[in-house]
Amino acid sequence: MSGPPDWVQDSVFYQIFVDRFADGDPNSNPSKTAVWGEKPTRRNFFGGDLGGVRQRLSYLVDMGVNAIYLNPIFKAPSNHKYDTEDYLEVDPTFGGTPALLALVGSAHDLGIRVVLDGVFSHTGDRFSAFRDLVVNGERSRFRDWYTVDSFPIRKSKPNYRASGNAPFLPQLRTTSPEVRSYLLSVASHWLKTADIDGWRLDVPWEQDHVLWRELRNAVKGIKPDAYLVGEAWGDGAPWVQGDEFDGVTNYRLRELLFRFLMQRAIDAETFGRELGHLVEGIPTQFRASLLNLVGSHDTARLATLTNGYPSAADQMLVFLFTYVGVPLIYYGDEVGLQGGNDPDCRRCMEWNESRWNKPRRELVRKLASLRHERVSLRRGEFKTLCVQSRCYAFARTSPNESVVVVVNAGFQPEQIGIPVAHLGATWRDGLNDTPALKADGGLLRLRLEAGGFRVLWTGDEA
Repeated sequence: MSGPPDWVQDSVFYQIFVDRFADGDPNSNPSKTAVWGEKPTRRNFFGGDLGGVRQRLSYLVDMGVNAIYLNPIFKAPSNHKYDTEDYLEVDPTFGGTPALLALVGSAHDLGIRVVLDGVFSHTGDRFSAFRDLVVNGERSRFRDWYTVDSFPIRKSKPNYRASGNAPFLPQLRTTSPEVRSYLLSVASHWLKTADIDGWRLDVPWEQDHVLWRELRNAVKGIKPDAYLVGEAWGDGAPWVQGDEFDGVTNYRLRELLFRFLMQRAIDAETFGRELGHLVEGIPTQFRASLLNLVGSHDTARLATLTNGYPSAADQMLVFLFTYVGVPLIYYGDEVGLQGGNDPDCRRCMEWNESRWNKPRRELVRKLASLRHERVSLRRGEFKTLCVQSRCYAFARTSPNESVVVVVNAGFQPEQIGIPVAHLGATWRDGLNDTPALKADGGLLRLRLEAGGFRVLWTGDEA
């Protein structure tokens, strides 16, 4: 069993849906580009590109971001690019391959890693192998690349296996050695050509484990510290055993945080117990490389879901940056960008600062800074300290420091005593410049407002 790359647990990730982040070169925009900020649809384009991402790297540095995950960037007819037409060409509307090379180079100069989206379970219907299959039918040399029930190919009511039953996403048959060899060559090509830092693997459950094991061997053979993270909405343990992925997207944590902090559907005791269930079956060394998130291109926006309950959104962000695993911010969530379900969650990034939720952006900046400063938040042990009604407190501990995090998910203020005798006597607020607190009789006594939170640390410098 080989462990995850060492750099991953020290990262703050930022997810970018390229067409909606920043337009760096209007000359490369698709025809009939919509006005920036208009309502997104499943078909319209706004002109965001890799040059725009490069121009905004200083914004990411200021936010404390040191790793980027880009949604698909390869040539495809859609705005989301999950319908790949050419795996070896960066989409011209994103600036082409030169724009990727320039972005990765500039990002690396600033200490920022770049992870690409690997859509290797299916292609788009414009992909050359599928087009050949449509034209030549059973005589096509790509007959074994897809699972086809009958010929000729029919798209209206697909007679071939398709991802999500979407006709424009024909699913690859990766039991074919030729298909696996091709996909491994694609993954290897971009590691060698662009020096990317890893792959996020789309819908891995649609393929068997052989592909992912071979892909790991190929990727790690080229760049041993490349990060492989798979999309997972349920139990991700089957892919995180040391021979496939280094981590998975932790949507289960997101669901649990919403149940406890927003919906108030469970109490603190149940929340703590279910937290333990999230990592069952995942080897200890991989738990710190799970990719934790509270929003993505596939979910309604954090600000929209917590509309009327802003404290719940802030509490979730606190948890995201202090719990075991790697925090991932979906672009715009840090400034309160609104949006319902897809495609509304893919709105254009708001660059007018007067429209930002500035307190939330400052909270994210402080949380990222604190995570970089306190090694226990990145590499420390985790332990539940106490549960009291709807208050939950936990510690992250390392040899020379400890951090205590407490949230009140209730409807009224609570007085809480947190047992810290074994951790330290003097505690400083990690997010605000307030006087140090002293533990009393081994208890850290706090009053938390409804929806409140505290992040406190102690150690050699306290």
